[in-house]
Amino acid sequence: MQNPLVIGIIVFAVISTGALVGYALRQFLPKRYLCEETKSTVSVSMAVVATFSALVLGLLISNASTSFNALGGEVTTLSAQILRLDGLLGRYGPETGLARETLRQYAEFKTADLFPDNQEDLRLSDPETYQLLQQLEDSILGLKPTSARDKWWVDQATTLAGKIGDTTWLLTQQAGQGTPKTFVALLVFWLTLLFTSFGLFAPRNLTSAVTLTLCAIAVAGAIGMILELEQGFGRMVHISAQPMHEAVRTLQTKVEAEAYQ
Repeated sequence: MQNPLVIGIIVFAVISTGALVGYALRQFLPKRYLCEETKSTVSVSMAVVATFSALVLGLLISNASTSFNALGGEVTTLSAQILRLDGLLGRYGPETGLARETLRQYAEFKTADLFPDNQEDLRLSDPETYQLLQQLEDSILGLKPTSARDKWWVDQATTLAGKIGDTTWLLTQQAGQGTPKTFVALLVFWLTLLFTSFGLFAPRNLTSAVTLTLCAIAVAGAIGMILELEQGFGRMVHISAQPMHEAVRTLQTKVEAEAYQ
């Protein structure tokens, strides 16, 4: 998974270099190359590039927001499916005790995988967690319904366990998708051209240097945050872990309540 912070730093370095190149060119180019007509032509040309850059940035924000909301929806769906499956197994009877315990363990493991205390421990797909899901399916398939009612519960539970697996894999695949690197590289190239033109005609003083530096930081930060947003499980911007934590607490509460009965 790409690191938005590193990409943001690289973008800042490239854009700032473009501004410095503009500063350097101004010192070496003859005065006739920096006349008002030339400045006007460069300004109009860069206005077109700036317009395309703004449109692309808007598109990236829209795509990142859509991806972020989709991942959040998948997590909420997964937590709801887990609670629903536990409810179905509980209504079947005490024979589902092993399956319900496996489901509780799966919920805890999956929550720890997706929302670890240390971001480096993030695991969108963990073999041990997936093995628990397979054990859960085996436990459900091992049930022997003796009535049409029990058979209906088993059928529903089997279907729902399969949906949990589908949601898990869909979550993993969606989180792995991101903006193509060539697309980001093209946007950075456009922005570098803009900053080069800024440096070409900017006066050599502290105010212009600070302004260009702050603008480069703002643009690079925006690109980094967009990439962070679309991942969903980033360091600074991430989807809410509340649905999964709530599901785990609910399952634990049921276990404790049933233990006292």
